[in-house]
This record gives sequence, C-alpha cells and structure tokens, in this order.
Amino acid sequence: MELDELKSLINHKLSTDHNGRSANDLAEILTRKTGSITDKIKKSLWMEIIFCIIFILLFGYIGIASKFQSLRIYFSFFGVVSIIFLVFVIYLLKRTQQLTSTPLPVKNNLQTIVNIIEEFMKRYFQFTMALIPICFTFAFILGYTEKEKVDFLDDVSISVFSAKWQIITFMIVYLGLLSVGIYYFTKWYLRKLYGRYTEQLKECILELREN
Repeated sequence: MELDELKSLINHKLSTDHNGRSANDLAEILTRKTGSITDKIKKSLWMEIIFCIIFILLFGYIGIASKFQSLRIYFSFFGVVSIIFLVFVIYLLKRTQQLTSTPLPVKNNLQTIVNIIEEFMKRYFQFTMALIPICFTFAFILGYTEKEKVDFLDDVSISVFSAKWQIITFMIVYLGLLSVGIYYFTKWYLRKLYGRYTEQLKECILELREN
C-alpha cells in the first residue's frame, strides 16, 4: 500500500466514522500485512537476520577450516560479533511485531517504532564505522604474528612494492578509500532498508495528529 493510498484510507475513516471507532480502524489499516509500512520494516529486519546467519556460517567455517591461525582467530571473533548482532536484531524484530500487533494507541506505537528504528540506525552506523579501524588493526596484528607463510601475498608485495614506505602509503590510501566507500554505502543501505519507511511513518503520525 502506497503512502498516498494509506492517507486516503485514513482520511476516509476519519470522515465517515463518528462512533469513536476510528482508532481501531486506523490500527487495522496500519497493521495490514499486505504492504503496510511497518511490514516493510519487519521485512528489512528479516533480511538482516538472514544476512547475519549467512555470515555466521561463513565465518564459522573459515574459523574452523582455515590452515592459518590468524584467519581462524579473526573470523571466529567476528563470528561471535555477528551472533551478538543477530540476537539484537531478533529482539528488535520481536519488539516491532509486538508494537504492530497491539491495536491501541496507534500514534504512540508508531512513534515508539520510529524511535526504536532511528536509534538502531544510529548505532548501526556508528558500529560499522568503528569496525573499520578495529578490523584493520586486528588484521594487521594477526597477519604480522602469523607463523604460517603466505606465499601469494609475499610474492605480490615483492613484485609491486620496492620499499617499506610504499607499503605504508598504500595501506593508508586503501584504508581511507575503504572508509569513504563504507561510509556512503552504509548511509545508502540504512536509508533503503529503514530510513525511507521511518520518514513515511512520521508523515502518518503527523496526519493522525492533524485529524
């Protein structure tokens, strides 16, 4: 259901119902499973859960099967981080389902969902950006202390770089470009999955207050 259609239905309910039942009607409209805004948010959360499970399985496999100790430690650690994130997203999904399944009060429930999702987006973005230097530093330390020789990386570094300062410069530029890329991608990703829907919910809340 598009936002204009939702507004039209809300206004129709408000204009035709004079028996004090408009809140229940609005709740019924807003919680429909066929394309409601809140259902789209829940679908996005389900997508996050599926991604988390895939990453956990992948990280777990590498953490067990890799012959390099550094990779086993690295991916095992982030596998645990993914599990923690998965638990949090599942909680968020259940909380959203609980709020959308309660018919009254409509405005309060919608505002609570908006607050929860916006806080989630904020922490998600902060956590993602914080992971960049953490991942880089962690990978550098583990790679430096790795006992097993990685012939491919050694051959590439020797053939491409002739001095240590070149390697350092490359890593700094690489980290900078990676950070910028992840910054804009995360902004786009969060808006696509959650941001546009929270904006639509805010418009719905405003419509409810005006009526």
